[in-house]
Amino acid sequence: MKKTILSMMVAGLVAITTAFTPAGGKLISKNGHISFFSHTDVEDITANNYKVVSTIDPTTGDVVFSVPMQAFEFEKSLMQKHYNSSKFLDTKTYPKSKFKGKIVNLSEVNFSKDGVYKATVKGELELHGVTKSVTEQGTVTIKGEKATVDLKMNVTLADYKIAFEKGKPSTNIAKTIEVTVKAEHSPEN
Repeated sequence: MKKTILSMMVAGLVAITTAFTPAGGKLISKNGHISFFSHTDVEDITANNYKVVSTIDPTTGDVVFSVPMQAFEFEKSLMQKHYNSSKFLDTKTYPKSKFKGKIVNLSEVNFSKDGVYKATVKGELELHGVTKSVTEQGTVTIKGEKATVDLKMNVTLADYKIAFEKGKPSTNIAKTIEVTVKAEHSPEN
């Protein structure tokens, strides 16, 4: 009888543990949202991208974001044309931007308990053929089996060899742009 009760307790613990562990260990987002905002005295520019793919491994803290650069959409078609051109982002030559890093304070993010957790992410951001180390603060919101990442960061364009010395872009595009990330992750199926 004691052996049966012990077996049931072990089975119950295994069931509880696996209920909060995503299949395959990773959480995936296939339609994350990244936007950027540029403000100058001349004009404000906003672009949105809803085709961002990302993964989080709750056991290791590994985080990967892949951003198709041609998927950014602008209010004005001329802005989109300039953005994709060889004089700006050259999205034919550099079709993707990537971030690969880790949640460095993983012990403070409880993927098995609903709540909002502050997360520090450190890694490498590749944009326009240039890779730079970045450390950013964001939040991870856990609700059920889903983890939503929210993050705001500033990107200095010249750091990624995107700079304008003269002409209209030098006055219309901010030297540093605000990037906002929101991606809802679910267990792999």
